[in-house]
Amino acid sequence: MKSDALGRSTSPAEVTNVSPHGFWLIIDDQELFVAFQQFPWFRDASIRAITNVQLPSPHHLYWPDLDIDLAVESIEHPEKYPLVSQAEARKARPSTSRAPRTSKIRRASRATRN
Repeated sequence: MKSDALGRSTSPAEVTNVSPHGFWLIIDDQELFVAFQQFPWFRDASIRAITNVQLPSPHHLYWPDLDIDLAVESIEHPEKYPLVSQAEARKARPSTSRAPRTSKIRRASRATRN
């Protein structure tokens, strides 16, 4: 923690603004934008959870309420870190005509009972 001119503690990582598209994060003197498109884990999070950010090391961010860890470099250069949430990928995947896996399990269990 640092102290400002009035002696108040300030965090080395601070969320300064949240918009429908993402949020702005200041780390020391650097301002970064965290886009929900690249970081979908934050999209449905509360403002309180997003603003509760820690900087455990100079290159590592942690949101304890969301249990999210990010390298600062992944925000600076998201193109180098293609992050795809499995939940988002499942939603976007078109449905197939195959029967769900549970149907096979049910059929197998019926066959063993007969």
